[in-house]
Amino acid sequence: MSSNRLQSVQKAEEAHRQNIQKSVKHRLEVARSKGDENLIRQLEAEQAYYS
Repeated sequence: MSSNRLQSVQKAEEAHRQNIQKSVKHRLEVARSKGDENLIRQLEAEQAYYS
Protein backbone atom coordinates (compact mmCIF):
# COMPACT_ATOMS: atom_id res chain seq x y z
CA MET A 1 0.00 0.00 0.00
CA SER A 2 1.41 3.40 -0.89
CA SER A 3 2.40 5.81 1.85
CA ASN A 4 -0.29 8.33 0.87
CA ARG A 5 -2.98 5.65 0.86
CA LEU A 6 -1.85 4.37 4.26
CA GLN A 7 -1.91 7.89 5.72
CA SER A 8 -5.40 8.45 4.34
CA VAL A 9 -6.64 5.23 5.86
CA GLN A 10 -5.06 6.07 9.22
CA LYS A 11 -6.60 9.55 9.21
CA ALA A 12 -10.02 8.10 8.39
CA GLU A 13 -9.70 5.53 11.17
CA GLU A 14 -8.73 8.23 13.67
CA ALA A 15 -11.61 10.49 12.59
CA HIS A 16 -14.02 7.55 12.92
CA ARG A 17 -12.73 6.73 16.42
CA GLN A 18 -13.05 10.38 17.50
CA ASN A 19 -16.63 10.54 16.17
CA ILE A 20 -17.55 7.40 18.08
CA GLN A 21 -16.01 8.80 21.27
CA LYS A 22 -17.92 12.06 20.87
CA SER A 23 -21.17 10.17 20.31
CA VAL A 24 -20.63 7.95 23.35
CA LYS A 25 -19.80 10.99 25.48
CA HIS A 26 -23.05 12.68 24.46
CA ARG A 27 -25.10 9.53 25.02
CA LEU A 28 -23.49 9.16 28.46
CA GLU A 29 -24.40 12.74 29.38
CA VAL A 30 -28.01 12.09 28.38
CA ALA A 31 -28.14 8.79 30.30
CA ARG A 32 -26.74 10.53 33.39
CA SER A 33 -29.30 13.31 33.13
CA LYS A 34 -32.05 10.66 32.99
CA GLY A 35 -30.53 8.60 35.80
CA ASP A 36 -30.45 5.40 33.74
CA GLU A 37 -27.84 3.43 35.73
CA ASN A 38 -27.83 0.37 33.45
CA LEU A 39 -27.23 2.48 30.35
CA ILE A 40 -24.60 4.55 32.18
CA ARG A 41 -22.62 1.39 33.01
CA GLN A 42 -22.88 0.14 29.43
CA LEU A 43 -21.77 3.47 27.98
CA GLU A 44 -18.91 3.79 30.46
CA ALA A 45 -17.69 0.37 29.32
CA GLU A 46 -18.02 1.42 25.69
CA GLN A 47 -16.18 4.65 26.42
CA ALA A 48 -13.32 2.71 28.07
CA TYR A 49 -13.13 0.42 25.05
CA TYR A 50 -12.65 3.34 22.66
CA SER A 51 -10.21 5.24 24.87
